[in-house]
Formats: sequence, structure tokens, C-alpha cells
Amino acid sequence: MEKNQDIRDAIKEARLKQWQVADIYGLSEGNFSRMLRKELSLTNKEKVFAAIEKAKKNIN
Repeated sequence: MEKNQDIRDAIKEARLKQWQVADIYGLSEGNFSRMLRKELSLTNKEKVFAAIEKAKKNIN
């Protein structure tokens, strides 16, 4: 299983692109992608999930 698979799955289920979540999180798409290569701490995961929720509201 890939690192941060829960985040990757949440982005996919929300029908978002990583760049959309990265933008809200405050990183470039490339830096966000690199960040996901290593398992994130619970605190950082919570911030990413909050960005996913915000991105979902922005597209609807």
C-alpha cells in the first residue's frame, strides 16, 4: 500500500485533483505530491483532510 493512501483515496472519492487540494493547503502541486511520499503525522493529515473538505465545498 502506498503512503498516505487514505488521503489519496479521499481526494479521488471527492473527484478532486491533487492540485486543487494543494492550492487550499498552501503548497504547489509538486511540493504537495512530494509531501505525500512519506507518511504524514496525524496533525498534518487532519490539515490535509480539512483542505479536502474545503475544496469539495468550493467545487459544488
